[in-house]
Amino acid sequence: MLESVIAYVQSADPMAIYLLLFIIAFLKNFFPLVPFDAPIALTGYLLVYKKLSIVLAIMWPSLGSTLGFMVIYLISRKFGMKLYARDISATPPRWGEKIHRVFPPAEMEFIRKRFAAHGYLAVLLNRFLLGSRSFISPVTGLMHLNAFLVLIAAGISASVWNSLLVYGGYLLDKHWQNIGEFVVMYSVPVTVVFVVVIAFAVTKYRRERKWTQHGNQ
Repeated sequence: MLESVIAYVQSADPMAIYLLLFIIAFLKNFFPLVPFDAPIALTGYLLVYKKLSIVLAIMWPSLGSTLGFMVIYLISRKFGMKLYARDISATPPRWGEKIHRVFPPAEMEFIRKRFAAHGYLAVLLNRFLLGSRSFISPVTGLMHLNAFLVLIAAGISASVWNSLLVYGGYLLDKHWQNIGEFVVMYSVPVTVVFVVVIAFAVTKYRRERKWTQHGNQ
């Protein structure tokens, strides 16, 4: 099976391979449970069999990943604008009730300003966060974070992640299928630190909110 893949890659047009990597990385944003990272790691392994540019092998999937992230972000941003453009005293539609409970309209602007830095940090680290990558792009859109800063952070995150995948595939050689074990060494500590930071920020925010409510009574 692997021999057939190598034979195909050796005869394939490099541009076709780069385009395939772009599409795979783009779709990863919409189907997070599908192991689309594996073909990118395989490309690292196949670098010794095919005259591919390691720069382009990283750049194309990074562009696809960033574009997919931004598409979800922009859709969520447009959805959020409609959701919060209505009179906050009005009864929200059924599809927005749960969102209004999590992000109350009367406090949304304060929440955006307070957690903006954490939002950009989440985008910057999104490719390394276990189990939460698919939620970050819609949440950042809902909170109306700056599109340019989101684009930069998403691009950096995708570039670093795909560099690890390609380098990991090259380093693991015939054991490139174990790329999951390779990247988890980076994902676990990053995820733990990020969760601790967010938990601290949320706890602090809830305490301040509680004190404010008591002060207004």
